[in-house]
Amino acid sequence: MKDKDYLITGRPFTALTAFVTPIIIGSLFQQFYTMVDSAVVGRFVSEKALGAVGASYALTNVFIMIAAGGGIGASVVVSRHFGERRYGQMKTAASTAMIGFLVMSCILGLFGLLCSRRIMIWLQTPDDVLDMAAEYLGIYFLGLPFMFMYNVLSSMFNGLGHSREPLIFLIFSSLLNIVLDLLFVAHWSFGVAGAAWATLIAQGISAVLSFAVFVHTIKGMHDDAETKMRFFSRAELGDITKIALPSILQMSTVSIGMMLVQSVVNRFGSEALAGFSAAMRIESICVVPMQSLGTALSSYTAQNIGAGRNDRVVQGYHVTNRLVIFFAVIICLALELGYHGLISLFLGSTGTETAYATGEGYLRFMGWFFCMIGFKMSVDGLLRGAGDVKMFTIANLANLSVRVAVAFIFAPLYGIHMVWVAVPIGWTINFIISYAQYRTGKWSRIYQAA
Repeated sequence: MKDKDYLITGRPFTALTAFVTPIIIGSLFQQFYTMVDSAVVGRFVSEKALGAVGASYALTNVFIMIAAGGGIGASVVVSRHFGERRYGQMKTAASTAMIGFLVMSCILGLFGLLCSRRIMIWLQTPDDVLDMAAEYLGIYFLGLPFMFMYNVLSSMFNGLGHSREPLIFLIFSSLLNIVLDLLFVAHWSFGVAGAAWATLIAQGISAVLSFAVFVHTIKGMHDDAETKMRFFSRAELGDITKIALPSILQMSTVSIGMMLVQSVVNRFGSEALAGFSAAMRIESICVVPMQSLGTALSSYTAQNIGAGRNDRVVQGYHVTNRLVIFFAVIICLALELGYHGLISLFLGSTGTETAYATGEGYLRFMGWFFCMIGFKMSVDGLLRGAGDVKMFTIANLANLSVRVAVAFIFAPLYGIHMVWVAVPIGWTINFIISYAQYRTGKWSRIYQAA
């Protein structure tokens, strides 16, 4: 849709579908990074190398979700100013977000370099994969500023309704990552370090190109009042932070829970870890449509609230839930019919019986519950876009607490399958709390009160 205000003026179904489609495709390509890393090292190095990258993924995904959550905080504020046609303030918010998250990424990158091996030990990573995991993480954290830059820029593109540009850069960087993975790992035998360097280089180039295009995109936007842009604003940073912190918590809940729960999985040995890692890669793909719908609804909600169209927010929420059901049915069929083939993409013919049993068991169980994370992401996205973050935060903390508690208490007693039983329980509790808050209608008055 060519109208720059289409999220405010277009039919909710048409506008949201047009907006979310590039986000879904782009997010799939982003997940493709880690899938390719895992598949290449699993097939061209060893099953232990796959376990090492999988053990690293639990930690790296926390940082990815911090970047994504922070980006959503920036996009909500940018979307509001865009909906109000305050383009000078919009540019100030965008510049403030870039400076703030650049500083944060450098601090977190240094923390990761210093502490990642210790965290892996604390998570009881098996000794036979610990050194490879530490090597992978050391390189990964060098590129953290690029990863933050790309995710924040993608979110702000989405806040403007420009979901196509991030897709183009993701396709480019994903294809480059595949080429570099095959070159560094399969051809030059650099092992897990080669996979990490491939990701760093591909993300770095994509981040720099994204920045150049974003600056060009907003440069020509001017409001009637000719509001002067500032490079940094404490007020804008405060507004971004109020949305970003709960968003980071929400986006990180799954990742933090996965990291903590992985310490339970690690106790079952490197073979179970390899199977679990393969299944988690596939789950990360399955979650993409649901997470993208929540992200899209956040920008849609923020723009329409900024334009004073709360009625369209409710319509958009109902549209999003219908799309959740559509994707959940497709995911369930794909996992129930193709679980073995999907796991074999990572483990190949050399995978052990334990690894296959773990990965297949996870997928066959989880296939029935992706509608619940979709409903959770949808209502969370609306609350986040409206700035209604109190109960939203409580809901996600409850999700994390329940998942970790069930896994830690019951997996040692009844087996590793209790790790995945905990997941839909946490999602359901999160949804119930957030939906109850939505039904109060308080979300519609938050921005006006501010």
